[in-house]
Amino acid sequence: MGSKFDELLVRLGTGKWNYLYFISASVWFFLIPPQSLSGAYLAPHIPHTCRPPQDVNATISEDSCSYVINTTSGSNVYPCTEWDFDLTVFSSTLTSEFQLVCDRDYLRATYQSMMMFGNFFSPIVGGVLADRFGRRLVIIVTLSLFTFLSSSISFLTNFNLILAFRAALGCVNLPTFFILAMEVCEPKMRSFVGVLTALPWAAGTMAWGGVAYLIRDWRTLNLVVSLPNLVIFPALYLMDESPRWMIIRGQHERALATLTKAARWNGVALPPEDDLRGTMRDIQAETTSSTEKKEVKSKKESVRNKLDFALILCRTRKITIVTVIMFIDYLIVSMVFYGLSLSATSFSADPFIYMALAGLVEIPGYSVTAPIIAKLGRKGPATFGFLVCGAAILVLALIPSRVTWLVMILAMTGKLFISASYQIIYVYVTELFPTEVRTTGMGSAIVASRIGSVLAPFVTDFVGPVLPWAPSVIFGASSLVAGAVTLVLRETLGSPLPDTIADLETIDKRHRQRDAGTPGELVDLAP
Repeated sequence: MGSKFDELLVRLGTGKWNYLYFISASVWFFLIPPQSLSGAYLAPHIPHTCRPPQDVNATISEDSCSYVINTTSGSNVYPCTEWDFDLTVFSSTLTSEFQLVCDRDYLRATYQSMMMFGNFFSPIVGGVLADRFGRRLVIIVTLSLFTFLSSSISFLTNFNLILAFRAALGCVNLPTFFILAMEVCEPKMRSFVGVLTALPWAAGTMAWGGVAYLIRDWRTLNLVVSLPNLVIFPALYLMDESPRWMIIRGQHERALATLTKAARWNGVALPPEDDLRGTMRDIQAETTSSTEKKEVKSKKESVRNKLDFALILCRTRKITIVTVIMFIDYLIVSMVFYGLSLSATSFSADPFIYMALAGLVEIPGYSVTAPIIAKLGRKGPATFGFLVCGAAILVLALIPSRVTWLVMILAMTGKLFISASYQIIYVYVTELFPTEVRTTGMGSAIVASRIGSVLAPFVTDFVGPVLPWAPSVIFGASSLVAGAVTLVLRETLGSPLPDTIADLETIDKRHRQRDAGTPGELVDLAP
């Protein structure tokens, strides 16, 4: 099915019709960072001072969380209930409005992590809905909800409701736009489109720092970065449903109309309509046959077989090693990546410049990795990125905060190399897992990345203010661990993709033979 439809995409080429999808998806990725990283400016750590009751001679504690009143009968300690906040940098934040300090300080991290928690469910929800109702409809509905939820937060006065909206925001932040863009992309352009959608994220991170610099009130800031989502809707009106999805669902006339429109926009000619209808019937027949076989097989499976499938990633020693290491790598790379992105108030005197530079260094991290891994492989560059990031961030723990230029250089070095490692392991994981468990393996890795992104704000916003050196040690040491365990994995450059778990044994054997062989043998063993 994939090859026949890919032949149609090759025939269509890449033109105005495809660019509509690519550019729209890029705009969407540009607009996500202000929501994903909103805690940096909406709920930052702010210096505060306890405000005891008036006309009381009280001594305020060092952490401004309590005060002592001395009386003739002794000293009494009372918890602070009101604070004066330093409004030098921000005129209004969630921190100051809802007094997220002292015993409520953990709620700042909770605010940031709630969207990440919602992201746990978005791939599952997105996959089911997009397969059932189509990509375009799901994008329209979820983008509408995303815009409504994000904008509405600016008008909410209950913090628990804000947290609920943040979680819902994560649930509707679906990967469907990316899927649609890839489904209308001819094979040779897919790597380019993958990078094309990563670069707008970096640009959006830079823009987030700039907009936050101009607007210091959290309600206005949140509304300003939420409403631009509306600019995508005119493009959605011009877009068509994924022709690949329509063919599979038997909507051949709709698919034919879409392909005809695409050919007209791109200025190319398609085969005769009768031939196209025949091709679409073949594609659907192959897909239906495959689906029916899976359904019959699933009905015959026993409970034991289902349990075996759930444990398939631990079936052999080699697949277990790949699974465990990818879980560790994804958890750490996500935690460190988001942790460094959210450390604007920890690693810099100017949180706005920090965010802009953090986005800027992501650009080479994303764009330069493709030619590097094509020449040097996956394992070496990924390991190098983890180790350099870990070393740079660990050194941060030893640098006085007043040496701002060095702190910034080290933090940006870490961000550059963790961004590169993030991009590399997205390629690496698809090549390490065999075809029969690739989806399951990638699913486990994505779960790990979600856990890492949920943990990140608690390290930066909850632990950091208490132990300023702790985030650097946690992120730095974790990166070194990721680099060390990645060394255990095999190199996949130039190797055939394994189809079964048993193939992992064959591939490793070929690697050992190739490493011990002559140059001539290398050619014979090359896939």
